[in-house]
Amino acid sequence: MFDQRFAAVRAGVLAGLLVGDLLLLHQPSGPKDLGLAAAGLALCAVAIREALSALLTLSCLLVAAHALGSDIVPALKVLTAVILFELAARERGRRPLTGALALALAVAANRLADLPVELPSVLYKMGIVAGLPLLMGSYVRVTRDAARTARAHAEQEKARAGQRLTAARAAERTAIARELHDLVAHHVSSMVLRVGIARHVIPDTADERVTEVFDDLHSSGSEALADLRRLVAFLRDPDTIAAAGPATALITPGSLPAALDVVLESNRRAGLGVTAVIDPALARLDAVRSLAVLRLAQEGLANTAKHAGSGTRADLTIRVTDDGAVRLTLQDDGAARPAHPAPGPSGHGLIGLRERVDLCGGHFEAGPTSCGWRLTAELPAPLAGQRIPEGAR
Repeated sequence: MFDQRFAAVRAGVLAGLLVGDLLLLHQPSGPKDLGLAAAGLALCAVAIREALSALLTLSCLLVAAHALGSDIVPALKVLTAVILFELAARERGRRPLTGALALALAVAANRLADLPVELPSVLYKMGIVAGLPLLMGSYVRVTRDAARTARAHAEQEKARAGQRLTAARAAERTAIARELHDLVAHHVSSMVLRVGIARHVIPDTADERVTEVFDDLHSSGSEALADLRRLVAFLRDPDTIAAAGPATALITPGSLPAALDVVLESNRRAGLGVTAVIDPALARLDAVRSLAVLRLAQEGLANTAKHAGSGTRADLTIRVTDDGAVRLTLQDDGAARPAHPAPGPSGHGLIGLRERVDLCGGHFEAGPTSCGWRLTAELPAPLAGQRIPEGAR
């Protein structure tokens, strides 16, 4: 649809040019010229919404001005040609052709006295005055339509590219889910089963500490297997997991403090002396950052237990700032941390934590201090309308 605002601006420019022409070049010589000029100015305003009607009226006005011997015929002719250009730029089909035919007939009517002697020159003038504005207006319209079509095509291509990316991500999630199930879940399930059997075959007279270890192993393995199954289901179809309700989510809204309590209690049973300061505002945290905070606490405490051993003191602090950011600090005293760690695979725990924090747009640091090991992370509050990156989910 043609923008009426630009049409109004151009009509105003035309009116200004006509007034300048009347004041400086073809000054009105009497009331008839003033009346014709006023009619031309009025038709400029009409042309904003009804260009064809204004064009037909101006063509008749042009014939009348020539018959009356007015001095403003050239100005009216230019005005009529420009309105024809506007009409051709706005529309296609019969209406621009009708306007061009009306203007050509007006030019021919004003040259009837020259016919048939100067027929070639009359036809040429008809073509220039009526054909050229029609051609230029049509060219502008076609160019504008082509640009609009190109933009629509680009938007469609962008949408299709997004669909292809979504499909590729879904296929990758499915492949990862299959590998997790085949390589990890099967072995964890077997381990849980064997620990369960061991719990039942050990004699009742066995040391209670042995029984507690087996119970803890069975509980931890069962929880790990449940998490793996949830993760596999989430990777296969996130929408299905979201629709299934909180019971099947990786972490439910408001459950982060309780989940952290479970992590802390599990590490205390393993021999770590853990003290924690947990901000109650964590219960209102979004799901993505809740999961990140939980994984930071789990992996950080697991690293402390692995490298520093039992008997180590660790302080965990998690707070929500006034601007909605989450700050986590884990400091251990390194009392039992060996000066030279045993050789072996270092794992990818810290790398995974750093990547998770980066995906949330946060900052992560971990390293030794003068009195142990320190891990810090900050997760900023999502901006309004900001989408969580796909990889952070």
